[in-house]
Amino acid sequence: MLDPTKEFIIDAVAHPYNHSPENYRDPEPAAMICEMAFGFNAGSPNPECVVPHDTYISDWSVEDTANVLFRESPNDLAVVHTLPFGGWFKDRYCSVEKSLEAVQRWPNRMRAYASVDPLQGKAALDELDRQVELLNPTGLKLYPTSWDIDAQRQIPFKMDDPKFAFPLYERAMELGIKVVAVHKSLPTGPLIDGDTSAVGDLEGAAGTFPDLAFEIVHGGLAFTEETAWLLGRFPNVYVNMEILNFVLERRPRMFSKILLGLMKVGGTAIYDRFIWATGCVVAHPRPGIEAFCEYLIPEDLLEEGGLFAPIEQISDDHKRNIFAGNWARLHGLDIEATKKAIADDEFSRARREDPNPQPWSTTSKWTQIEEERRKGSPTASAPDLPTVPAS
Repeated sequence: MLDPTKEFIIDAVAHPYNHSPENYRDPEPAAMICEMAFGFNAGSPNPECVVPHDTYISDWSVEDTANVLFRESPNDLAVVHTLPFGGWFKDRYCSVEKSLEAVQRWPNRMRAYASVDPLQGKAALDELDRQVELLNPTGLKLYPTSWDIDAQRQIPFKMDDPKFAFPLYERAMELGIKVVAVHKSLPTGPLIDGDTSAVGDLEGAAGTFPDLAFEIVHGGLAFTEETAWLLGRFPNVYVNMEILNFVLERRPRMFSKILLGLMKVGGTAIYDRFIWATGCVVAHPRPGIEAFCEYLIPEDLLEEGGLFAPIEQISDDHKRNIFAGNWARLHGLDIEATKKAIADDEFSRARREDPNPQPWSTTSKWTQIEEERRKGSPTASAPDLPTVPAS
């Protein structure tokens, strides 16, 4: 069992979302994905971790996100993912400017992943150049669909597409980016997206570009068997555990089945291909961290794990690698040097002064959260979702 306050922890996905309706370019799909995010927040079994609806559906600042990550949770470093969704939102879902603010204000605490819409062709390459100049990103985040606002439908995109994907990978490598994080296994709502949530197209990507590492973000939520075979066959494929932290916190036995399913082909060695992430501020990151520190795979499930060989029980060293070591190895991060750099920064001092603040209490939204809670249920019922045309 680990003590989270004594471990070095990297949250490999942080999102200072702009959920505000004022940011909606296309209100129906934008509201849909924001309400889906609220549902993850509202599902927490800990009422203290739930942000009431009207407060949640708002613009989350970089400073609030940083406080939740580093003051209220025992994280030491986080990776801000710039998010596109330009067809749905006026200023993206997580803007380039927010990523820039994060890495400029806290260079020892924050890293950034760039993100572009591959279907924009040369414009996507130019935008990647721009973001690399601004952010010095350590990775590239891609989504498998683009939104056609006029036709009100998603346009699918394959990660093994030689016309749109491969030029991006080549440009990323030229710019020094070695990691591509791909959103998979989690559909963005009741929209027709073909099989873009499936992982099969990563075979062509990983096989053609062995010097790039590919993170399957949300890996295991769906297509677990297919993901297991990718992990077993390609050493440059990883699973980014964003959203799996909620499964661990709320359905630990289901989490164990997913974890064992992902290791089915590659076995115990696949522990070194898992990357911890929470998606903060989708929901509060601390419960998942605490749950993982105490986590063990149930013995009855462990006995059935592994296709070709038994799987070892998760150890403290495995957890340390998942929390930080695996990501650090991919990106060449010196953990000991980072520890020294942050030892007396504003977040370390704040954590020493108040080691266990109430969830969300260090954010600018705290007064509004308390007011909403006094008025009624902490989860406050969400409005009816708009109907989004499927095609």
